[in-house]
Amino acid sequence: MSFPDFSASDAQIQWQRFCDLLWYHDDLEMWLDISRMHLNATQLNQMQSAMSVAFSAMQSLEAGAIANPDENRQVGHYWLRSPHLAPSEAIRSRISYEVGQIEAFGRDVIHGVIKAPNGESFTDVLWIGIGGSGLGPALMIQSLQNKNQGLPFHFLDNVDPNGMSNIFSVLSEKLKTTLVVTVSKSGTTPEPHLGMEQARFRVEEAGGNWTSQAVAVTMLDSLLDQQAQQENWLKRFNMFDWVGGRTSITSAVGLLPGALIGCDIKNFLSGAAQMDAATRVVDIRRNPAALMAAAWYAAGDGQGRRDMVVLPYRDRLEVFSRYLQQLVMESLGKRLDRNGKVVHQGIAVYGNKGSTDQHAYVQQLRDGVDNFFATFIEELEDIQGVLAIKDEHPGDFLNGFLQGTRSALTEGNRQSMSITMRRFDERRLGALVALFERAVGLYSELININAYNQPGVEAGKKAAAAVLRLQQSVEGLLEDGLSRSVADIRHALGDGNDESIFWIMRRLIANRDCYSAQGNWSNPAGMRFNKS
Repeated sequence: MSFPDFSASDAQIQWQRFCDLLWYHDDLEMWLDISRMHLNATQLNQMQSAMSVAFSAMQSLEAGAIANPDENRQVGHYWLRSPHLAPSEAIRSRISYEVGQIEAFGRDVIHGVIKAPNGESFTDVLWIGIGGSGLGPALMIQSLQNKNQGLPFHFLDNVDPNGMSNIFSVLSEKLKTTLVVTVSKSGTTPEPHLGMEQARFRVEEAGGNWTSQAVAVTMLDSLLDQQAQQENWLKRFNMFDWVGGRTSITSAVGLLPGALIGCDIKNFLSGAAQMDAATRVVDIRRNPAALMAAAWYAAGDGQGRRDMVVLPYRDRLEVFSRYLQQLVMESLGKRLDRNGKVVHQGIAVYGNKGSTDQHAYVQQLRDGVDNFFATFIEELEDIQGVLAIKDEHPGDFLNGFLQGTRSALTEGNRQSMSITMRRFDERRLGALVALFERAVGLYSELININAYNQPGVEAGKKAAAAVLRLQQSVEGLLEDGLSRSVADIRHALGDGNDESIFWIMRRLIANRDCYSAQGNWSNPAGMRFNKS
């Protein structure tokens, strides 16, 4: 295969590369252009062998191989939109059953067939989830919900007391008619559990009935599933063992919010399935995910040395960069490769939306450190109803800003790729998500890492649990009222370290009136603490 090398100054070469490297899907009406990445024909030819291995690995994954050996798990999010590919009839039947249940439940809630305990229709949804269980639903809502369509959503996706308080204040009396959805695959993750307990207290305080308003999205027989079953919650939906949080948007995690805003979830799944089919083609030039993965690899020398800046030129896709942060960074950010070699891989992702970013950090992208590649995303069709005033069309200006920014980056010898959709809807969102999922999967094979585990996340959870256990021990020790320094506390407990104990005491002093401190806060070692 051949095409000219990139040139920042030769418009004819740029056009020739555009024609040679452009990918287009006729039915989805989507284009991918990697011509302004610095990938050359020699590099692409050299990747052929490695990419063939990557294609085979993806085929094995979809056929049901243990693709996540660290957790001895299959990786089956692709089956969610093409159940016929699942390796057993039991899985195929369960997927189809869940989609039908989600569709019916969403329709019945919206139309008032399923009502709140007080006999009124549900007015709001409070969604409790962390990571992919919050980002996927947030992407669905912001991307697909139209005005006066479905139920308004509120998210508890953090354990920030101020954020929680604000949401409960906004809901106030409507808590009695709020559907509360708790998402936790294992049922043991602290953040959704804390959010659920806070929500339960507020719902009951407001006069609601928790079990008649609560919905669980969790793995079969998890602690959360057992609780929901024992307490007879309104509804339970299954999260499959073989679906990771960052790839769960085509499971109940993304489909349920879609159903509750009245969008066509089967169209969403159809778009993902169509892109899956397009990215199974074992020819780099005709496979958009392979083109993306190859461009990422060449841009960062296979070491992730360039960040991915995501610039969607639509308000609806503002959340997409945050969604990709988890999908890309949690999947690719690994210390070890599959052979146990220290590699410190990953691609950092950030972004906002166009044309906002042109007044934010495009200045640095154009003239600053050359450590990134940009990914432009655009929709061609404008919404009907926005009038041209004095012959000025807002959509024309938006397109002009995109092309201008792209050209400015090219002139500065900066790399970019572009994804264009004729129109944006459920089907194209599904296709867009699937495109990046497959690109991540193929890229992970090129760099020989496990894209489906998360040892760093697990390490963070264990460290957080250790801090909470230490805090309990500190509080127990100080029950005797004696004044102690952090070193005294550490010696008495035989656990922790001075810095962690100081952090704990500083927080206790700020939030518990019963604790007091003596000394100068700028001299932590000289401070003394006690409980009165």
